[in-house]
Amino acid sequence: MKKIILSIIIAAFLVSCQENLLETIPDDRISTEIYWHTEDDAITGANALYPTLDGNKLFAYDGITDVFHTNRLFENNSIIEAGNSDATFSRYLDEWDDAYTAIQRANYFFENIDGVETDNAQLISQLKGEVRTIRAFHYMKLVMLYGDVPLVTTNISAEEGKTITRDPVSTIWDFVSQELTTAAGELPTTQTGNNTGRVIKGAALGLKARAMLYAGRYSESAAAAKQVMDLGVYSLHNSYEDLFQYAGENCSEVILDHQYAKDVYSNNYYNTLGPWSLVPGSVGSVYVPTKKLVDMYDMTNGLPITDPESGFDPYNPYENRDPRLKQSIFVTGMVLPNGLIYNSIPGDPDATDPVGGTLYTTTTGWNVKKYISDDDMTTPGNSGINLILLRYAEVLLTYAEAKIELNEIDNSVYDAINEVRTRVSVEMPPIGQNFTQEQLRQLVRKERTIELAFEGTRLFDLRRWRIAHIVMPEDVYGMTYDDNGTLVTLEITGYNRVFNENRDYLWPIPQKERELSPNLVQNPNW
Repeated sequence: MKKIILSIIIAAFLVSCQENLLETIPDDRISTEIYWHTEDDAITGANALYPTLDGNKLFAYDGITDVFHTNRLFENNSIIEAGNSDATFSRYLDEWDDAYTAIQRANYFFENIDGVETDNAQLISQLKGEVRTIRAFHYMKLVMLYGDVPLVTTNISAEEGKTITRDPVSTIWDFVSQELTTAAGELPTTQTGNNTGRVIKGAALGLKARAMLYAGRYSESAAAAKQVMDLGVYSLHNSYEDLFQYAGENCSEVILDHQYAKDVYSNNYYNTLGPWSLVPGSVGSVYVPTKKLVDMYDMTNGLPITDPESGFDPYNPYENRDPRLKQSIFVTGMVLPNGLIYNSIPGDPDATDPVGGTLYTTTTGWNVKKYISDDDMTTPGNSGINLILLRYAEVLLTYAEAKIELNEIDNSVYDAINEVRTRVSVEMPPIGQNFTQEQLRQLVRKERTIELAFEGTRLFDLRRWRIAHIVMPEDVYGMTYDDNGTLVTLEITGYNRVFNENRDYLWPIPQKERELSPNLVQNPNW
């Protein structure tokens, strides 16, 4: 009888609820009935964009260029380097998905932010500026990687997605320029306390300077860079090396970064970049510097190592070189965080990271030093070092390059370049004023490559300079070392880098996206 009564009660309850049976709460988002009402809701909505900023992929960009090499042949980037990928390759899809996930979050934010009940109009304006900037950041990468891409500024349905098409590159650049200009007007010049690390005016203007340089709109680029310079809040950090250590976090040079915290929101860059001997069992040496890059570092007298008057000694190749070399790269003789001496010479019984010693040790003889901190040695997968996405040195070099391309070469161009070269802790000789436009063009390109090594800019520079098909197919070489009185240069044998000029300046539209949206026309020769 109890069972019968219970069954009747349950049946009655179900009948009484039948009218509301189909009124479900979405499980893929928070309902606007309970969200998007308070200032905290608005802040949390904007915060959802910050984790989409670049992380490990920053190193992966450089890892398929001439100055950085993907160390293991089975890594995705190595397959791209060798020209063996196609439109089904996961790397291309992941990049596309990550960017449009961020854009979708931004669009959702803008569709709901004006429903927040608050009298703090300044806060709402600021949050809009932050989200605009991050959305523009992702569109910049999309257009540089894929060319024409869909410009989506509102949330679309699955059916709408099936008919979406690609918008011209010029339209994307117009959007990015306008969005970052608007954002700069919405954002504060500085942030302090718990808000340190949020997007500010300098980030919007600095990214605009970068975007317009990439777009070849040099007047806009120079003007935006000059605005950053005139803000009066940025300056070069005295220690180039400390920029990429805990000591340099939130310093006057950092304009935009991906912020981390040990034990709370950590990264594994130590494992990604560090010498294998520091992280045995945890990989390490995923990407390694090449001879092309190391040879770019001049002698401290300002002369290239190829100049007979430079004083370069091939038997002591790292002495009297641009200080940024040893502040960026582990070379033979340097002290590692574990107190051992870095040594990658093949066959040397005292070598800590001998080339050929394991599958994971460096193949070129060098390892990245940036972001490798002594403080992370015992917990290499739990680093809290912030990853710099934009800094003042880049803005100075962007300004100089844009002015050079405009052939508006004046003292401000030389001052910008020399400010980077003569930073305390670097103190390379300033360049004189007796250069042609072409000579200055090559000089500032070299300075960018050295100053911004391993910071994710080289891939995009090679593409916009249209030199990738020249520099990429070269063989990959490593260090030159003394083998019983004979100088031997390492070469990665059995590996050929491929770059098809008629195809590889753009990545393919991912095949999966084209299957979902047939109107997404494929890039040429993919």
